[in-house]
Amino acid sequence: SCLISSVIGITVASHTDVVKVRLQSEGRLAEGVARRYDGVLDAYSKIIRNEGVLGLWTGYFPNLVRNSITSASAVVGYDVSKEFFLKTVGMPDNFLTHFASGLSAGFLATVLGSPADVVKTRVMSSRGEIKGPVDCIVKMFKSEGPLAFYKGFLPNFTRLASWNIVAWMTLEQLKIVYFKVNHKDQRAESRQ
Repeated sequence: SCLISSVIGITVASHTDVVKVRLQSEGRLAEGVARRYDGVLDAYSKIIRNEGVLGLWTGYFPNLVRNSITSASAVVGYDVSKEFFLKTVGMPDNFLTHFASGLSAGFLATVLGSPADVVKTRVMSSRGEIKGPVDCIVKMFKSEGPLAFYKGFLPNFTRLASWNIVAWMTLEQLKIVYFKVNHKDQRAESRQ
């Protein structure tokens, strides 16, 4: 299910990621280096004109891999962490357990997804020096070593951890409300 939702989500939204990544990379250019884009609409226009419509889906495959890895690891990470906190640590099934499990899920998603995220970003922001994800991986490993795949780990962790904490805690609270309402409905039916 994580792969199917990733394919749908990345197919629909990858073009926005390409534009965002390219505009962000423009901000890091040295002074005097020509900027490619003057804003969002200009980026869309120039990408389509210079690379064709499919240029908006540059880096689609590494984006799909990244999203699939982070989604699957967050789901599995939350379930495994919650079970660990409940059964091994002996924590009650409450707000703190859901918070810790969401934080753990975010950490696992970041550790497993960061390499694909870095590759995706470099492929999307390339000015032609990278020929694709495999070329990117080889060049990064040779010139920067294995830790290059974890550049930006802390901001990525902050983003994924906060998202997972909010998402999982919200789900847990909705489950509590649902079961309370459902349980009341069942009691009312049994009295009739």
